[in-house]
Amino acid sequence: MHWAHRVADRFPDGQLYVNLRGYDEGEAVSPADALLGFLEALDVPLARIPSSRHARTGLYRSLLADREMLIVLDNARDADQVRPLLPGGGRCAVVVTSRDQLSTLVAAEGARLLTLDVLTDSESTHLLRSRIDGSRLDAEPAAVAEMIEAAGRLPLALSIVAARVATRPTFPLEAVVAELRAPETRLAVLADGDVRRVFSWSYEALSPDAARLFRLLGLHPGPELSGFAAAALLGWPRVAVAPVLTELTRLHLLTEHRPDRYAFHDLLRSYAAELSHADEPADQRWAAHRRLYDHYLHSAEPAGRLVQPQWPPVTALPALPGNVRVPMVDQDAALAWFTAERHVLLRVVRQATATGFDAYAWRLAWALTTFLAPGGLWQDQSTAQQAALESAERLGDLEAQATANRLLGRAAYRLGEYDTAGDRLQRAITLYEKLGDQDGLAQTLHNYTEHCFVLGRRDEALTHAHEALRLYRLVGNRAGEGRALNAIGYLHAVLGNHRQAIADCTEALAQQRLIDDRNGQAATLDSLGFAYHGLGEYQSAVTCYEQSIELFRDSADRYHQAETLTRLGDTRAAMDDLDGAEAAWRLAAAIFDDLGDPAAEGARRRLADLRRSG
Repeated sequence: MHWAHRVADRFPDGQLYVNLRGYDEGEAVSPADALLGFLEALDVPLARIPSSRHARTGLYRSLLADREMLIVLDNARDADQVRPLLPGGGRCAVVVTSRDQLSTLVAAEGARLLTLDVLTDSESTHLLRSRIDGSRLDAEPAAVAEMIEAAGRLPLALSIVAARVATRPTFPLEAVVAELRAPETRLAVLADGDVRRVFSWSYEALSPDAARLFRLLGLHPGPELSGFAAAALLGWPRVAVAPVLTELTRLHLLTEHRPDRYAFHDLLRSYAAELSHADEPADQRWAAHRRLYDHYLHSAEPAGRLVQPQWPPVTALPALPGNVRVPMVDQDAALAWFTAERHVLLRVVRQATATGFDAYAWRLAWALTTFLAPGGLWQDQSTAQQAALESAERLGDLEAQATANRLLGRAAYRLGEYDTAGDRLQRAITLYEKLGDQDGLAQTLHNYTEHCFVLGRRDEALTHAHEALRLYRLVGNRAGEGRALNAIGYLHAVLGNHRQAIADCTEALAQQRLIDDRNGQAATLDSLGFAYHGLGEYQSAVTCYEQSIELFRDSADRYHQAETLTRLGDTRAAMDDLDGAEAAWRLAAAIFDDLGDPAAEGARRRLADLRRSG
């Protein structure tokens, strides 16, 4: 890694890096997932990334064929994990690190093996000085030399020795060296590379509470966690766990890389998991997992209600006594929490499904989707809802199945998986009909309206929108009623019935303002802008679009904000306001690119046409 940083300037087209987590039990990165990350880094929109590993490899290699890049494949398990990530021909260089020699890559791929030596004595001393007060080292040079020799001049072993010395500021170094001399305490890594013994040395220095938290951290799916999650694992109040976390970070068993965000190396996580299974009874592990999922669910549900207040909630699961949850004071706090926890929550949903905590898994996936959907994070939504559907079907819970099918269908048609979308939405319709849940049925018909519209079945879409409106009115869902009226208005505008569209959308907007559905207002103002544009009333269209953009921005709905910006640019161009059009399209393209959405191409195409015409 040090070498890769030093030579980065030799590769003008950039660098790609992935930690393959080859020795992280149960968490090794598959070649397909690594390719997904590389293709995203190479600016391929998520919707255009193939689903099969072989197709991803082909696309990856074609993109690198004419580039000069440095690719670092860190912590590989074996050659099979590496081969699909090799760029093929071209001028790219690949560095692979592994605990395995990967000798088959030499024979088949022409790799050059490089075995790293241990540190020199001077380098070892420099490492110790970076972590221990130099005056202590200067006072006992013989002990320092013996310490370095006992640690085998291995960086990891020296780091742990340094941590042991640093946490015993009153101990002479000779006392630590004496512990190293004893065969039962000497680092096993010096003999055969067994890092477990190295880790055990720091682990055994922990207080009982810190040791138990370290073991329980092995149950967390990663890649990081908050102090609240640590408290939930222990079943303690948040304030009580702070000293224990401090102890773990002081001994370098955890790293607080951002305020209240903790991570530890994948090998340490594996070691913690082993300790948990060895030393924590099965019922205690089950209880800790339950407390963890309870923490995330009862933090995510209030956050979801703040982010999407118009979404009807799912049937609640009562919180455990003493539940540890993150307080959500307002929408900004909820959005910040989801942003910080997004990748964690995806892992938690999958782990909850894998460990049989199905009632938590599908509800947590629903709550997470309140954040994913407005952000246009359709691939994440699909991943979460696939796990939710597995849990729902295992439970035999029809409400859970209907919810997961509906949300999975919505993600699928946004990703262009139209057959899957149709199947899932139809299944949700059947389940809601069986349940007699008219509100859920209306929601699904609303989603099916969008699906039909995307496929060009506009008359069918209008029929479904009218039926959704009827059901929303029947159950008294005023937010749903406003959104259905907006959908009907927009469809009329697309069909050329602009006056009828304005009438429907004006009625919808009045409803939404009465109940303060700001996200719904944003969508309706966008439809009104589209209808006014169709009538040639461009200034009215601009006014509606600008109000819509402001509301979408306030509700963090970036996907629809970008859609409205694109249409605003169209109207500005029709008014010969070319500067205004360019500004709107540039911002739309930037947002779509950030979301990995292929709609960015439409905005860029408009910009290109504008430059040609100018």
